[in-house]
Amino acid sequence: MARANSLSELAQHLGLSPATVSRALSQHKAIAKKTRDRVAQAAREMGYVPNRAAQALASGRSGFVGFLLPLRGRGLADPFLGEFVSALTEGFAAKDVELLLSAVPREGSELRHLEHLVTSGRVDGIVLSRIELDDPRIALLREQKVPFVAHGRLGPEETGYSWLDTDGHEAFAEAFELLYDLGHRRFGLLSIDDPLTFRTAREAGLRSAFDAKGDPDLRLRYVSCARYDQSGRARAVSQMLEGPDRPTAVVAIADGLAIELMAAAQAQGLALPDDLSVIGFDNIPAARHVTPGLTTFDARIADCATELAAMLLARIAAPETPHATRLLRPQLVLRQSHGEASRA
Repeated sequence: MARANSLSELAQHLGLSPATVSRALSQHKAIAKKTRDRVAQAAREMGYVPNRAAQALASGRSGFVGFLLPLRGRGLADPFLGEFVSALTEGFAAKDVELLLSAVPREGSELRHLEHLVTSGRVDGIVLSRIELDDPRIALLREQKVPFVAHGRLGPEETGYSWLDTDGHEAFAEAFELLYDLGHRRFGLLSIDDPLTFRTAREAGLRSAFDAKGDPDLRLRYVSCARYDQSGRARAVSQMLEGPDRPTAVVAIADGLAIELMAAAQAQGLALPDDLSVIGFDNIPAARHVTPGLTTFDARIADCATELAAMLLARIAAPETPHATRLLRPQLVLRQSHGEASRA
């Protein structure tokens, strides 16, 4: 079969008009699915690659979706974002849409960066992550009527935009109940200062379960730090382990902090889980490779990203449809970093 170097050649081979072929390649709903599939198959067989600029002119879409990537300095990698962005890219690529990663300088304004991205017309939609308690990005996108989806939500009953989230509130309550049943009464909650909704939900879950016990023997040591302040993280971990009345069980807001806590505890000569039980959240790859393996909650990072990609594409195709929302229950992954308090 001859190679098609232009849209006209592909259209001539199919016996269709160039306009019909163009709209079929753009998956326009006005073209019958049978015709869209036939055109797509012929394009693959003849090695035809659509011209992005021409497609954009024909469809009014750029073929790109945006994701802001704040830069935090060298050596401050976020393992969660690495897995999330990788799966997000694959989810869009499967539908011939490209993910545009837009880096925000360390001292730059993420809001201004986002505004420039959407007003320039370079993207057809936006994926938001790390939702804040009062997130101005959501207000901006709603005002601009830009299709977007969020990994996270402003409130438990939020319906004003499309989102997907993991239930950190129930997960941290479950972590507390597990450790309480193992005899622990001196608890630690290792968290972050950043005003993020996932942080407040997870903290509230543990505190509500803690308060519901009404146990006078219960103690809770709360320590927090800025996410990307390396020296501050080290101080927070050290403070959590200070004194003879230190916690015998600590629940960390994320796996990265949990792993740092485990390393610091072992450096002090503490044995895990004999002297200290630790539970994290996210189930990043490192969680299974540390010794002992970290008990944590699987946030299904890749699954979330894949589903968010599908949600955004649906939103772009039909922006007037009701918003989609979904709350996932993370799965507790039992490893060896937790144990009975009687051994502590």
